[in-house]
Amino acid sequence: MSKKDSLIIGRQPLVEALQSGREIDKILLQKNASGEVMSQIRALSKEYNIPVQMVPAEKLNFMTRANHQGVIALAAIVVYKNLDEVLEEIEEKGQIPLLIMLDGITDVRNIGAIARSAHCCGAQAIIIPDKGVGALNEEAMKSSAGALEHIDIVRVNSLIKAVDSLREKGIAVYTSEMKAEKKIYELPLNEPCCVIMGNEERGVQPYLAKAADAFFSIPMVTKFDSFNVSVAAGIILYETMKQRLVVSS
Repeated sequence: MSKKDSLIIGRQPLVEALQSGREIDKILLQKNASGEVMSQIRALSKEYNIPVQMVPAEKLNFMTRANHQGVIALAAIVVYKNLDEVLEEIEEKGQIPLLIMLDGITDVRNIGAIARSAHCCGAQAIIIPDKGVGALNEEAMKSSAGALEHIDIVRVNSLIKAVDSLREKGIAVYTSEMKAEKKIYELPLNEPCCVIMGNEERGVQPYLAKAADAFFSIPMVTKFDSFNVSVAAGIILYETMKQRLVVSS
């Protein structure tokens, strides 16, 4: 899909796209734009859990020379799924849940690399927030070597609510902390679990980390700052796969 093809331009074309069930990453609405159709777009975006960003007309004009009518949407190149739906499918297949949650990861190359490792190591889904995460665009798809097409992507409007839902279903939630005494290999990763991977600079948000069942650290020989987030995810996922292979053998 080219950049041009990924844009949905104009009010009625967007309404039709939304009503047809087309996957959309984000909707850009011109500030102070009004009208019955705009109200319909806002209602549909809320119904389908699609992020809406209010922007100045200049931004929309920069994106296209067409008559955008104060509305441009970015079409998604992945299919988003519901968390409960994904968990039901995992249970039906008799698999042990392994999910990765991305909190504020904005570098699409890191997202793509994480998706690639997740798919290779047997994770069933990646959970992302509807705001504050890098777009799952062509660059992310390229970085994932196509893995984003083979792993379920769950988009939620609240990561903390998603954590609560996972814990209610018996899925432990873990996150890394450099000073944590428990090492990654000491976690029972052969059991149902979800690992939160945080922002490249700030890590996992405090309120979200507080909701986790346990903290862990990844051992390092040197006292260097830390692993890159996609590398850390690869290590965590490999350790999880290793534990599960031992159990199943």
